[in-house]
Amino acid sequence: MTRWLMLLLIGVLLTLFSVFPIRGLSQDTKTGVLRLRVRVKVGDATKGFSRKRFFLLRGTLEQNRSLLEGVQQRPVVTRDCYYTRLGASKALIDWLKAGDCESVYCREISNDDVEGPGSVPEFVNALSAGEKEYGSREIARKWLTTNLADNLRDGFYKSSQTELQAVIKQAEANSAPKVVSVMTDRNGTAYFTDLVPGNYVVSTLIPTQIESTSVVWNCDVQVKTGDLATEKPYLLSNRKDRNVKCVAVEKPLPVCER
Repeated sequence: MTRWLMLLLIGVLLTLFSVFPIRGLSQDTKTGVLRLRVRVKVGDATKGFSRKRFFLLRGTLEQNRSLLEGVQQRPVVTRDCYYTRLGASKALIDWLKAGDCESVYCREISNDDVEGPGSVPEFVNALSAGEKEYGSREIARKWLTTNLADNLRDGFYKSSQTELQAVIKQAEANSAPKVVSVMTDRNGTAYFTDLVPGNYVVSTLIPTQIESTSVVWNCDVQVKTGDLATEKPYLLSNRKDRNVKCVAVEKPLPVCER
């Protein structure tokens, strides 16, 4: 008898769910996706802005204006100027620039980088020290970065991250939701997911670099109820176009001094 009542109860519950589906629950849990596509024009060429980090702040641009204007008023220390002040060789600065690198870890150090006319003096010296330490030139090349000074190895990246974390901390103090970030892929595409309806600002927070200019994006975005369970496209660029939703503010890079 008890088992029969239990089966009856389960049947009633299943019937109720079929008559009153959990649409209310699914509506509440639906979220939106913001698909960033960042395209930049350099000279006559247009390309995806790859391996760059973008942030999402809650609220409108006006509500975040104090924070963002404060960031823009800070002095810009570019990668080239950072390494120039350290007295780094032109070859090392060019090597970093060729890969748009913030540290020496961003790409492999090849034989051409330590031999011949295109070699980088800092790499050559580190390789020489490694050969004495490991007794093998190939092992020394693979572990070359361990024999570079910390500031040459990743000092610029660390200083940028310190500045960025300070800005994020300030942004989160102004707004309860946590600031989230994404990094663009090689095509300049990235996705902000699990977004609820509301106003947002897409931002680089601190300036980034395109060739000889400093660029900052601060863009108003509104996620509407109709955008839930969909993918909302959003095109950013450093040049105006009818399809571009937000254009970067560009400024000339400062002149580097030793």
